[in-house]
Amino acid sequence: MEIPRHWRLKQQRYKMVGEVCPHCEAKIFPPRDICPECGGEAKNLFTFSGRGEVYSHTTVYDAPAGFEENAPYTVALVKLEEGPLVTAQLTDLGDQEVEIGTPVEMVTRRLRTDGDERGMLVYGYKFRPVLERVN
Repeated sequence: MEIPRHWRLKQQRYKMVGEVCPHCEAKIFPPRDICPECGGEAKNLFTFSGRGEVYSHTTVYDAPAGFEENAPYTVALVKLEEGPLVTAQLTDLGDQEVEIGTPVEMVTRRLRTDGDERGMLVYGYKFRPVLERVN
């Protein structure tokens, strides 16, 4: 990925910034400028909580180019608390079984390295199971 595109997508990838439609209040992620619900212009920024639950999931064994070192890994369709469905890799699973309905939270992690060992590190969002709080 070229550096200008990487920087252009930084808010979306690091902070889950999408849009909210001023006409119908639909939350949109990733940002699209046109609301998929009502067709109105949607340019109002909205920061998602990054919390949701696993809607569906699968394990990838034959990874695409650039992601081979991560295989096997789990990819999930995550339903965000605010409504949109997001596809993302699950991380920090340990021995935990992933189930539909598992509560998850967004974390920033390395996605890949573009180029050789001196290439640009590309970070973005992944989701992990919600950590239990100890009182």
